[in-house]
Amino acid sequence: MKLRVGAALFGLGVLLLVIAIGLPLYLAPAVTKLPYDLDRTTSKAEAVNARALKVTVVGDSVSIEVPQATLVSTVEVIPQPEATADRLPKELAGKAVVWDVYQTVKNSGGEVFSQYSTELALDRASGAAANWDEQWLNETGAEQTPVGNVTYEGQVYKFPFDTKKKEYPVFDRDLKRATPAKFTGTEDVKGLEAYRFEQRIENETLNTPESNIKTLIGRFAPQATTGKVVYSNTRTLWVDPVTGAYLKVREQQHKEFRPDNGPVTVLLDADFNYTEDTIAKSVETAKDNRLKIGMVRTYVPIGAGVLGVLALLAGMLLVLRGNGGDATARHRLAEAPAGGPSGDDAPVGGPLSDEIPPASTNWRTDEESSTVPAQRPAVDDEAEKR
Repeated sequence: MKLRVGAALFGLGVLLLVIAIGLPLYLAPAVTKLPYDLDRTTSKAEAVNARALKVTVVGDSVSIEVPQATLVSTVEVIPQPEATADRLPKELAGKAVVWDVYQTVKNSGGEVFSQYSTELALDRASGAAANWDEQWLNETGAEQTPVGNVTYEGQVYKFPFDTKKKEYPVFDRDLKRATPAKFTGTEDVKGLEAYRFEQRIENETLNTPESNIKTLIGRFAPQATTGKVVYSNTRTLWVDPVTGAYLKVREQQHKEFRPDNGPVTVLLDADFNYTEDTIAKSVETAKDNRLKIGMVRTYVPIGAGVLGVLALLAGMLLVLRGNGGDATARHRLAEAPAGGPSGDDAPVGGPLSDEIPPASTNWRTDEESSTVPAQRPAVDDEAEKR
């Protein structure tokens, strides 16, 4: 019996050690990648007492103003598993996912100030934009958007899993390119440690269509012949270093129209911050994902490793003790008289003795163990081998 239990424990220990080694090597890389079936997410940011350009078109009439209002920016991310499976080229298969993203900026009264939609591919591990020819960006609300009219680069909507304390390129939609976001420290966001990154964009001239420049001149600087839109933004990102998810975002945006003749006009002056509800949901999601990653990377492997070692030691101890008991019993059997029991010459073996009888030849191991022989030979055979 001790041999059977010992062999089972030994086999269980081997299995647990295999799990302890295999989980970090094979399963952990899978849970630190963007899933294909990720749920859609919605985030909101609010800018109180902001000033923003508002263009209203009614028939042939165009109204342009820069009112002051509280603005709410809503960004919705919708993963596209079918597009991921059917439209990505072979070199991106299994390495990237396709997302559709929609943003709308409204005032507290529900009036739309700006909106855009886009489709892009993201690397599943790094979260950076993948090189995909079919990406597009629609900022005008047009029904048809040319495919490939934008080239995404750097981090767009998230950071890599296992984010490092270093500089990352972050894509800016107004500039249509990535600029550095520097690591500036760690901070507590609702009980979760976050890495803080800051991206500074200062007085960059935007690539503005000539028709838009003429419209601005006609409204704000009739005496001018040309002009430009200058853009600044301080973007602060609080990132969960384990998952790379944004926990909190702040954007201090400023745009102004600078004509060659006439006064400068502020087109946008807004300080957008994630709402408290969005921050709370982001932190809760990050905590859940952290736990899943930690279970696969650390907790389960350590637990399985410790239990595996204990099971191996216990199994080996039982096997050694079982073998020692067999040897003592056989020694006593060899010393018994050959003529059978009479008087004081009682048999050593029997129902109350500690002799282990030979196992039947149809005995099989427990299913947990693959290291025990399919059957045990009779005692005489074992003794002969010894």
